[in-house]
Amino acid sequence: MSLVIDIADAVTTELNVAPEGTFSLALVAVRKVLPVYELAELTDLKVTVVPKRMQISGGTRAASQYEISVDIGVQKKLSSDMETEVTALGTLVDQIIDYLRQRPLSAMPGVSWLNTVNEPVYAPEHLAEQRVFTSVLTVTYRAIK
Repeated sequence: MSLVIDIADAVTTELNVAPEGTFSLALVAVRKVLPVYELAELTDLKVTVVPKRMQISGGTRAASQYEISVDIGVQKKLSSDMETEVTALGTLVDQIIDYLRQRPLSAMPGVSWLNTVNEPVYAPEHLAEQRVFTSVLTVTYRAIK
């Protein structure tokens, strides 16, 4: 497979093998090429990893430096208590950030974490129009190949 898909798969695995108690909410991450769900499917928490981008720059004559980004979407249809649920889901997003920060991917030795961006922290239009919490993390890794 391509390097970007391999890294997306490795991130998915890393989230799924986290020790019990790492996250305040139980999650199962899946890697998808198209992160589209019906509204009814979002009654259960969805954590979706999607390949985003790959940037290649010169490294040495024999190898290049790759910066690979994957998006991690956290989505859930909210019930009646929006404030409490948004806070709990925001805490989960923070826990995912903390868990992946500087963590080597066990399935991809030699790949290192570079940075994480959380944008949007949550999508207000999804909350207002569909009562769905949507937060996206973009995690970037560096590989030499």
